[in-house]
Amino acid sequence: MAGAGLSLDSIGNEANLEKCPMSEVFDKLQCAAAGLSSSDGEERLKIFGYNKLEEKSESKILKFLGFMWNPLSWVMEFAAIMAIALANGDGRPPDWQDFVGIIVLLIINSTISFVEENNAGNAAAALMAKLAPTSKVLRDGRWAEMDAAVLVPGDIISIKLGDIVPADARLLEGDALKIDQSALTGESLPATKGPGDSVFSGSTCKQGEIEAVVIATGVHSFFGKAAHLVDSTNQEGHFQKVLKAIGNFCIISIAIGMVVEILVMWPVQHRTYRDGIDNLLVLLIGGIPIAMPTVLSVTMAIGAHRLSTQGAITKRMTAIEEMAGMDILCSDKTGTLTLNKLTVDVNLVEVFQPGMDKSTVILMAARAARTENQDAIDATIVSALADPSMARAGIRELHFLPFNPVDKRTAITYIDDSDGKMYRASKGAPEQILELADNQHEIAPRVHAVIDKFAERGLRSLGVAVQEVPEGLKDAPGGPWR
Repeated sequence: MAGAGLSLDSIGNEANLEKCPMSEVFDKLQCAAAGLSSSDGEERLKIFGYNKLEEKSESKILKFLGFMWNPLSWVMEFAAIMAIALANGDGRPPDWQDFVGIIVLLIINSTISFVEENNAGNAAAALMAKLAPTSKVLRDGRWAEMDAAVLVPGDIISIKLGDIVPADARLLEGDALKIDQSALTGESLPATKGPGDSVFSGSTCKQGEIEAVVIATGVHSFFGKAAHLVDSTNQEGHFQKVLKAIGNFCIISIAIGMVVEILVMWPVQHRTYRDGIDNLLVLLIGGIPIAMPTVLSVTMAIGAHRLSTQGAITKRMTAIEEMAGMDILCSDKTGTLTLNKLTVDVNLVEVFQPGMDKSTVILMAARAARTENQDAIDATIVSALADPSMARAGIRELHFLPFNPVDKRTAITYIDDSDGKMYRASKGAPEQILELADNQHEIAPRVHAVIDKFAERGLRSLGVAVQEVPEGLKDAPGGPWR
């Protein structure tokens, strides 16, 4: 379909595209389920831009000179000007030695800072280029693997297990997906997304496969807007504040000293012009910590090298000092401080039934988990077994109750081949499992205490119970839960 007349204004508010009926989405985006043509894609690329965050280009020369633009450098630069322009007279040449020494120090300091930050920036850029995502797109009636950067609103894309969602999109007809949105929300468990639901750039597909229509790309996506808000903040760092305070103190102190010296030397002592300039130059150079910027740059450069050996990329050297002086660090937990991967800590398993051990609890939980089309919790519990096949070994499955938001638990009814008896195992929210237990009044205080203890540590609790079904019928209520 032609993209004539399509613009950011014509498609309306992005929030509307997230909530309006799918028919309106296709109308506003002027597209169809058959996808766009290559020419449409090129036209829309000119309108909406590339599907990536804005990158600010910076002149290398200006960046280098920027390291000479601070109060301490200003004093050094003024001293250099005095040494070459004002320190002459009485038949003596300008003070070339001081001039050259000051300029060399300025260049060394700027060069160290520039080289380190430039290398870090190049390393980060190379890493980002290596991780550039691709996407399966329907163009010209054919599916093709394309760079995610060329996606435009109206494109039809395919999302499957393991894919990173390349742009904000609305899901088309198909089975529901499990989407990991931890990069956006911090929630470790995947969210279920069905046809018509919105998925956002940067999230990951953990289960399923479906097609979707792109509704927003680049800086107009949910992730892009959040990144823009972060990028728009221009707060001065602690390191810059300290340097500025030291520089301002030096400037004020030197200015006062020079005024006093000028009033004393010429009107009172009647010094010659060159003697007075030499004295002022001594005060100017001696009044500033002239080597401090260089020492700081070298120190932070060593820190950047040490961090690089541990896999950390320092894009801005002043960030090292700011990180070291931090009292409280507020960080996203999932996938940043953690592996974004659920695990079962067998050592923390609490047993409330006499005669049952921790390994049996894990086995019962694995039996109450799906072994196919697993969600994150089921996969984690089954993998906690020494051999995942043990989840169904030695039993005949009769019925499986999948998880639902009402019961908040799963259950399996099976016959144990070892004794021929029928059993039912269930796992789910601890409160729901506690209600099943025959001795709930006795164990309730201890159960709630354990749940609270785990919650304080940021751990998720899961309850497990098992019962015998003496009636031999899969729909029978069965005996007491243990």
